Amino acid sequence: MEFVMTILEGAWRYVTTIRIADYLDIALMAYCCYLLLRLVRSTRAESLVKGIMVFLLALWISHVFKLNGIYFILNHMLDVGILALIVLFQPEIRRILEQVGSSKLRSFIPFAAKQQSSAIENAIAQTVLACTEMSKTRTGVLIVFEREINLDEMARTGTIVDAQVSSELLKNIFFVKAAMHDGAVIIRDGRILAGGCMLPLSKNVNLSRDLGMRHRAGIGMSENSDAVVVIVSEETGTISVAIGGLLKRHLKPETLEKLLLNELMPQTEEPGADKPQLHLPRILKKRKEDDEENGAN
Repeated sequence: MEFVMTILEGAWRYVTTIRIADYLDIALMAYCCYLLLRLVRSTRAESLVKGIMVFLLALWISHVFKLNGIYFILNHMLDVGILALIVLFQPEIRRILEQVGSSKLRSFIPFAAKQQSSAIENAIAQTVLACTEMSKTRTGVLIVFEREINLDEMARTGTIVDAQVSSELLKNIFFVKAAMHDGAVIIRDGRILAGGCMLPLSKNVNLSRDLGMRHRAGIGMSENSDAVVVIVSEETGTISVAIGGLLKRHLKPETLEKLLLNELMPQTEEPGADKPQLHLPRILKKRKEDDEENGAN
């Protein structure tokens, strides 16, 4: 019993000698590790991190059990391994650095959050309207809504547009004879960032064979980021949405709008909080009234 008490007293003395700065240092290190793991999650770098952890574990085991030959080889591999990893995984490292530096500071500017919310609502309504009309004409559509993960790398593969979202503009971009109709449109903060962008194809071998390249690109984009991807089939005209590697097919316009509102503008649980409203019925009604007025004239 005295031995246990001695150990506890020694542990308590050690804990009390640690400065507050040490606790802060440990907390910041843990938080940085968490952010790093979150950034590399669901990317090719995730396998890299797992491989590094296995390598370090093997190095530690060889050192503990005095496996001199293995320890010598692994230790020398470590010397050149860091440089080799930087060269091999340069795109992933650049993507991580872009994500770290792409914090959306506009959310902290007064009134910016409200303006951004309004722009996203308008973008959703115009997207749903455009997809509804292009679904009837069986026009292929691929629209990517950016969320937290920055998609600048994908935008660079296409043409920078930087324009307000409108159904007419989307229909012009995806018109079968337009220059950018084969690529994807990327929407950021309620504005069209770029068009004609190339997306990574899904590596899921279990996908249905009736899914074409447009669907596979949309699923692949959702696998490599947290983006929400809207797809209209050129063969059948069906509307689909890819989120997190999963594809939701055969969506009605009302269902599409509700899904986009829930994903891009999550409803708050606070009582009395404003809920996103469906704009599609109001837009369609206004268009019908305009058509009737023009017909009367």
